[in-house]
Amino acid sequence: MLEKIDLTKSLSREEYVKSMISYQLQLRELAYQLYAQKRTLVIVYEGWDASGKGGNIKRVTEKLDPRGYEVFPIAAPAGEDKTHHYLWRFWRRLKPPDEKQVLIFDRSWYGRVMVERVEGFCTGAEWKRAYREINEFERQLSDFGMITAKFWVHISSSEQLARFEGRKDTPYKAWKLTDEDWRNRSKWDAYTEAVEDMLLRTSTATAPWTIVEGNDKNYARVKTLRTLVELLSRELHYQPTSADISQVGAAKKGKRGKKGKK
Repeated sequence: MLEKIDLTKSLSREEYVKSMISYQLQLRELAYQLYAQKRTLVIVYEGWDASGKGGNIKRVTEKLDPRGYEVFPIAAPAGEDKTHHYLWRFWRRLKPPDEKQVLIFDRSWYGRVMVERVEGFCTGAEWKRAYREINEFERQLSDFGMITAKFWVHISSSEQLARFEGRKDTPYKAWKLTDEDWRNRSKWDAYTEAVEDMLLRTSTATAPWTIVEGNDKNYARVKTLRTLVELLSRELHYQPTSADISQVGAAKKGKRGKKGKK
């Protein structure tokens, strides 16, 4: 399935800037509607190492009220998290809409059917059972009124290698590249099989997956923002104002002009 994804999709710089600002402003308006309607949006990010998840999250949150969202970077379970069922650490991070309206998981409960499956951190019976457990978990979120958006950010093996090499040769990015990244890359085929099983078995009417073509980061960011705007508009029965970029630019110019006169 993943081999059929068109990774040549891209946007020009001009298209990217115009679309991104427009969708960011619409998303900010919809985030306020989440607050007003007392709803919660749960965003799940999964994808290959170096697929651009961090930069994508940054663009999604850039114009949101920082009081209304929280990002959870998920690593291997440790401490108390390690002594409970694998879903427990995610349950306890869910917050009511009067605290946070947008909850973003950078990696998630899907580690059970990917990393833990491929690396042998759980038994075959456990990761096979997890598909049903995860679907039921997400169904419960929906029944409680939460909205779930799940993104798999997909890049090609050659693109990942180019990004790894770029990190290695760039001093301020070198810290991002670890021996584990190279080790995971050597298991590309095993992870591909696990990802395809995950997408097929956990894309439901309640919480469908969106595959994001990520070879072009600009295209990936805009597609994610557009998907969120369309999803929230539908779920909240609210159509945000379409941002006119020329007017936004004019307004900023006017403010600068007034400051200059003073």
